[in-house]
Amino acid sequence: MIDTHCHVDFKEYNKNRNEVMERAKNKLNAIINSGASLGGNRRTLKLQEDYSGFLYSTLGFHPSKTSKADSSIIKQALNEIEDNIDLAVGIGETGLDYHEVTDVNHRKKQEKIFGIFIEMAEEYELPLVIHARAAEKKALAMVKKTSSLKDVVFHCYGGDMETAELIVEEGYFLSLSTIVCFSDHHKKLAKEIPISNLLTETDSPYLSPFKGIRNEPAFVEEAIKVIAGKKDLTPAKVGKITEKSAKKIFNI
Repeated sequence: MIDTHCHVDFKEYNKNRNEVMERAKNKLNAIINSGASLGGNRRTLKLQEDYSGFLYSTLGFHPSKTSKADSSIIKQALNEIEDNIDLAVGIGETGLDYHEVTDVNHRKKQEKIFGIFIEMAEEYELPLVIHARAAEKKALAMVKKTSSLKDVVFHCYGGDMETAELIVEEGYFLSLSTIVCFSDHHKKLAKEIPISNLLTETDSPYLSPFKGIRNEPAFVEEAIKVIAGKKDLTPAKVGKITEKSAKKIFNI
């Protein structure tokens, strides 16, 4: 099993990060920590040093942050990503968030920065990890313009089935988080999306499958159990298939 998207660099883990990582190591074969800001990218790279061979980094800038961040900060983040590109297994998270950001000009800024990240993924031949919320169709349209992208992952996908089918048609991947444990919509997605196009994640510390308990990478097993039930497969089989896809996409 692999948690393909988490944020163990976040302050929520400052008091017991080592314990969280030990539980992850006992359950999983790897985790991918996603940088979501200038500081987040730096922390992610540090964690990759601390947990070499188990934790891998994707480097990006969260779309809801790009709409508010000073341009100099975004430029610095982009420069630092390029400086550390050999240490990254993917670009992201990046993308569009029209749920949190409703201002037209802020959305345009998101689109501009997302476009830069798309070009970066193409240039360095790295997979692109997309955060798309209430903007799945727009994000898909933007990445489709770049036919030479290595791989594309719509992380924590929660859009409609029609868009999911279009994503699959392009040969892209959709990652289902632990929200599948309690969301009927996501359970339907788990049933309908081909297993060959699925990845698993927690997006921890968010979206815990257990009420009142902070999410963590080891809990990705709970998402795999639910997906297995919807696919009429064993959890071991789903874990094996999704892990194989993740290792191929991120070259780990």
